[in-house]
Amino acid sequence: MNERYLEVTYRSGKPIAGYLHLPRAKSVKSARTEEVVPGLLVDFSAAGEPIGLEVTAPTKVTLEDINGALTKLGVEPVGAEEIAPLVAA
Repeated sequence: MNERYLEVTYRSGKPIAGYLHLPRAKSVKSARTEEVVPGLLVDFSAAGEPIGLEVTAPTKVTLEDINGALTKLGVEPVGAEEIAPLVAA
């Protein structure tokens, strides 16, 4: 997958979790996970490359939290419109 994309899980019309997939080969899987802030986790490949952000608490994680994590990882920040489905409803 060459582009990042957001996947959101909903319950009763409200987002309960999200995953921001980062560009990587399809065969690359998560080897370890680190918490950035409560409700925001980073998945890393076996080679140590970031492969995605797990948002387990959409009501607590902010755009600034996500962009702070992305910046630390050397990944381009997201715009509010890119994560809008995560904060919808």
